[in-house]
Amino acid sequence: MNRLNYHHLYYFYRVAREGNLTRVAQALHVSQSALSSQIRQLEEAINLRLFDRQGRTLRLTEGGKRVLSYARDIFGKGEELEAFLQRGMHAPEQVLRIGVLSTMSRNFIEAFITPLLSTQNVRFSLYTRGFSNLLSGLSKHQFDLALSNINVAALEGIVDGEEPLWQSQLLARQPVSIVGPPHAKIESPFPKGYRDKTWVLPAYPSEIRRAFEGYCALWQMQPSVQMETDDMAMLRLLARDSGALAVLPPVVVRDEIQQGLLVEYMKLPNQFESFYAITIKRQFESPLVTELLANPIQALDQ
Repeated sequence: MNRLNYHHLYYFYRVAREGNLTRVAQALHVSQSALSSQIRQLEEAINLRLFDRQGRTLRLTEGGKRVLSYARDIFGKGEELEAFLQRGMHAPEQVLRIGVLSTMSRNFIEAFITPLLSTQNVRFSLYTRGFSNLLSGLSKHQFDLALSNINVAALEGIVDGEEPLWQSQLLARQPVSIVGPPHAKIESPFPKGYRDKTWVLPAYPSEIRRAFEGYCALWQMQPSVQMETDDMAMLRLLARDSGALAVLPPVVVRDEIQQGLLVEYMKLPNQFESFYAITIKRQFESPLVTELLANPIQALDQ
């Protein structure tokens, strides 16, 4: 085998990671044909087909998946080094970049970052993203950690059988409740008094939605869904202003409950929303991240 050309390997790594030849060519400022040619040269040099080409779609072969795992180690360390050098070894302040799932409760996020507000020489940035963009940002070392109510561990093993890239730590579990306007609170046990109500629910594929509908099915009740949304901030507003009953963690409407605009009717048995911190496997972890996650339940102060 010829000596490995790391320039060609880097092109393969970018295409395999992005999954789009055109987008990578634009990002690297090369033509699409030149990018394809250099990947083919890599395949010829190592005598291994890396992609199955089906029209415009590229799918990693089994050999390609193995090469990608090595390429991740090689170039991932380089990206980690670049991120480290950009901050400086003896920077006067620590910088923390936090990616946040765009549909998460803002109250939970505020509770999580509260310890940072009183920490000296720390500057942090928050970036909201969809779940796939959140993981992509982590893999590119754009974030030091991400906050999510989706457990990335549940996705391990479904991405072409590759070795898991992310690590997930449970921060807290919040009970899920039925909340509604205070003047119409239902005191009777579920489902009595609930059958003729209209509902504001999280949209699919929310775990809360599936769990609640499963609970209703046990009582042979079909909830009349007036509104649904996948955005917790919008769900909070709808719960406050619609007059319908809502199913969500009370932390989402904590301020509204304290102000008497909403009340908790009942906690749903054995139903929780879980919150996770997701990080990527690194050679050196940020001391600030380690400290922040060392005792998350107390740090959240909920």
